[in-house]
Amino acid sequence: MRNWIVLNEPFGFTSLGYMLGVHAPGKFGLSYFLPAVHHVAMAQAVGGRALRAEAPGSRIGVAYSCSQIIPYTDNENDRAAAARINALFNRLFIEPALGMGYPSAEFPLLDRIARRYALWRDWDLLPFDFDFIGIQNYFPLVVRYNAFMPYINASEVKARHRKVPTTALGWEISGNGLYSILQQFAAYPGVKEIMITEGGAAFQDTHENGRIHDPGRIAWYEEYLRASLLAKQSGVPLTGYFAWTLTDNFEWAEGYNARFGLVHVDLHSQQRTVKSSGRWFGEFLEGKEYIPGGQ
Repeated sequence: MRNWIVLNEPFGFTSLGYMLGVHAPGKFGLSYFLPAVHHVAMAQAVGGRALRAEAPGSRIGVAYSCSQIIPYTDNENDRAAAARINALFNRLFIEPALGMGYPSAEFPLLDRIARRYALWRDWDLLPFDFDFIGIQNYFPLVVRYNAFMPYINASEVKARHRKVPTTALGWEISGNGLYSILQQFAAYPGVKEIMITEGGAAFQDTHENGRIHDPGRIAWYEEYLRASLLAKQSGVPLTGYFAWTLTDNFEWAEGYNARFGLVHVDLHSQQRTVKSSGRWFGEFLEGKEYIPGGQ
């Protein structure tokens, strides 16, 4: 049986390409972002229906990049800011697919989609019964109220300012964040199955006697896989975990500087070398390693 993913990280390419203008096609502003969101939300459902018609018996899903959103303090402004960011990052595309519409109660700006960009018949196109939801999670986001940030009135409190463990890219390491986001998506009645379709970390690899050591990456996977197991044991319908990534890759704006792979790639010779984390992961899959704290 084949698994199909209709769209990958729709909030990522709509926000970066149609709101901030830093990715293709380089558009900037709400007048591009909001209609892009609406058309992509329809496209994920229409695409799902097309695949179901053309590939009967296949399992069809969609993959969302998600982060636990944490208010910096417990004051009302910070909590409201976190709710707005959660609506954008985590709810913007899953809720239309579930027939819930856009999360405009927490982010009223989304009402503009209905007023300016949606046709009456569009609302029947938004829902689709996905067989699984893909979750791609790397780090949580801590946000605070910021009156000077247009539209969202919120800004991130960076991990380096909070003195928490991070990867080489400055991303907070938090298995609890993964556990929380899995619980959040599992709470939707229409979500039948969840897969973690991406998870991994960039670290500085150490070369020694022809071997490549990356103990930080092993510890990262131990923490995040432990969180996945605990979520599954708590009732989350979690059926799989895909490591990002097998080999070192070209990582968007970071280029070849950020190495996520379980296998090292020499950029000059193209030689591949399995890292310590790759060996660990292989032994884990064979049942020779275990996740501390698991049962």
